[in-house]
Amino acid sequence: MSIASRFKSLLGFETKASLAEPDDFLLSLFGAAQTIAGANVTPASAMSCAPVACAVRSISEAVGQLPLRVYKRLPDGGKEPATDHPLYSLLGDAPNAWTPASVFRSQVTADALLQPYGGFAQIVRVDGKPYELIRLDPQLSAIVVDYSNFEPAYAIKADGKNPAREIPAADIIHIHSPAYRPTRGLVGEGREAIALCMVLEQHAARLFGNGARPSGVLSLKGNLTTDALKNAKLAWQAAHGGTNSGGTAVVPADASFQALTFSSVDAQFLELRKFAIAEIARLFRVPLHMLMEADRAMPRSIEALGQEFVTMTLLPWLKRWEQALELKLLAKEERGQFCIEFNLDAFARADLLARAQALSVAVAARILNPNEARSIGFGLPAYTGGDKFENPNTSSAHAGGALNAGTDNSNQEAA
Repeated sequence: MSIASRFKSLLGFETKASLAEPDDFLLSLFGAAQTIAGANVTPASAMSCAPVACAVRSISEAVGQLPLRVYKRLPDGGKEPATDHPLYSLLGDAPNAWTPASVFRSQVTADALLQPYGGFAQIVRVDGKPYELIRLDPQLSAIVVDYSNFEPAYAIKADGKNPAREIPAADIIHIHSPAYRPTRGLVGEGREAIALCMVLEQHAARLFGNGARPSGVLSLKGNLTTDALKNAKLAWQAAHGGTNSGGTAVVPADASFQALTFSSVDAQFLELRKFAIAEIARLFRVPLHMLMEADRAMPRSIEALGQEFVTMTLLPWLKRWEQALELKLLAKEERGQFCIEFNLDAFARADLLARAQALSVAVAARILNPNEARSIGFGLPAYTGGDKFENPNTSSAHAGGALNAGTDNSNQEAA
């Protein structure tokens, strides 16, 4: 065993790292600079960088807000919600007694975006069946994954109170980090880009916090006393400050005023900040507009921009969740009968007109019946005759379909 391995074993960190590629904790333990810019980038410090926090929240909150359901596969190739399955309420409502499902998924997704290895949740089983899902908070219980034996082995690092303990792989939901080297995670691999953004933010804060740039310089010739300079400053501010600003300045022959504007270096600093935000967008594969940075080269509709986010950014994370849950929560014999999927239709709820038009087309095409459309789109109860698959835009539907059936019923009740 090497010196580094013995030292880490003594501290309770049972990993497979080496001195050739030390883990981030070993560098920070001895105060080594992690980036060329000099900033120490960790998952916690990265979230103090506004573009990183925006990217992480854009993905994790979107994953949390989408409905997650268990569906039963039908013989004709369709599927229907399996409301009687034990996992239906566990995944859709609350994975445990203290965490809503949306918060649980958001937190684990944020862990996968920030932490080495990814995000983790432990499965608590009763009689062999999943009973609870508990997020393993990396601030409280750091997880180490050992890939040396092909099949991953999971363990919680030891701390001052508890020894290290292993967790069976079957009882861990692992949302993998998309990083090439899982021991570093996205934050570790993109630490230089994050550090650049952090340093630029800190520089701007120090510049304006110290008030280092006055609006102009008033120069007076000759040797003047302190009182004379003070009086000149007060007189200038009284004549041209506040509501008097913007007027024509008249200065004596022995005085001159020079306004200070942004130099080419300052303008380049602003461009560099925009470039740093674009680097964060590249790192997390988030469209630039999701980081509140408008790109003038993309004159597209808001619908197209939203679809780009769903297709290019969100779908890979949803697929990670779906397959990880099916692998660990569904028994092998159940996977052919049930599936776990997100409902992307929830994104259309923000646009009432788009939702109504889509449901109207689905009813007219006989994909949905009116009662299903009322339930899916607006949460309204069913009405008599609304279970028929008919096109309400045709004369046959008006002549003998659901519309007249409802009218006949109402007329009979009135009679």
